[in-house]
Amino acid sequence: MTRASLDGSRAVVTGSAGKLGPVWVGALLAAGADVTALVLEDTQDDVGLAKLADQYGSSLDILVADVSSRADLEAALVHMERKGGPPAVLVNNAGIDQPPVPGAGELLEHISATTFLRIVEVNTVGAFQAMQVVGAAMARAGHGSIVNVGSIYATVSPDMRMYDHLQTDPPFLKPPAYGASKAGLLNLSRYFATHLAPHGVRVNSLSPGGVMGTQDEQFLSKFSARVPLGRLARPDELVGPLLFLASDDSSYVTGIDLKVDGGFTAW
Repeated sequence: MTRASLDGSRAVVTGSAGKLGPVWVGALLAAGADVTALVLEDTQDDVGLAKLADQYGSSLDILVADVSSRADLEAALVHMERKGGPPAVLVNNAGIDQPPVPGAGELLEHISATTFLRIVEVNTVGAFQAMQVVGAAMARAGHGSIVNVGSIYATVSPDMRMYDHLQTDPPFLKPPAYGASKAGLLNLSRYFATHLAPHGVRVNSLSPGGVMGTQDEQFLSKFSARVPLGRLARPDELVGPLLFLASDDSSYVTGIDLKVDGGFTAW
């Protein structure tokens, strides 16, 4: 299968460490882009990124920057422009989520506003600032593609029955701020899409469903039963959708949310 080409392009990915960050970074590198991977200081030694650095050498630039800091993002843009110009692709991946952890439950009425706001600050406001800073540079250049990583939980609420096998008292809760922050991000994508379109910049969101990782067997079974395709996604199945939105293959596509969820939200 022929993948979309990003030869000669520059891309930046926020929140590049962790589960999906290296997937996006690796996809862009394999498509021919030079990539600046933004990470937090305590994640710059991420194993997935280290493997990509060994494979792609100078095509991958790892830079410490916190999306909740406008100054960090502006400094990152200056760094990228000095290396060869503004990025043509921005992937907003930085986010806070809470994986299911036995013993880490919390009552809904006890979740603090501080905890709620911190998730929104990173997941929504951080992406907003990145789109402001990088989107303005793209607009000045007259082209660009922004892909905001959403979630199926921007559209539907988590089914807490998927977690009721965890030995947790109080029960584990998927953070309410997570879906709320991602729903806000989807609307921001549409907002920026309309404002940046006259400048040749496209803005879309990509919302994965469940992706295979280190989930326990009971969760995998429960989640898979909820998916028409009967399973979670493999990480590599996110690559094609990302490259479609990032490249000129989607040159007449802006303001959409592309769900890659195996049909989860169709039911």
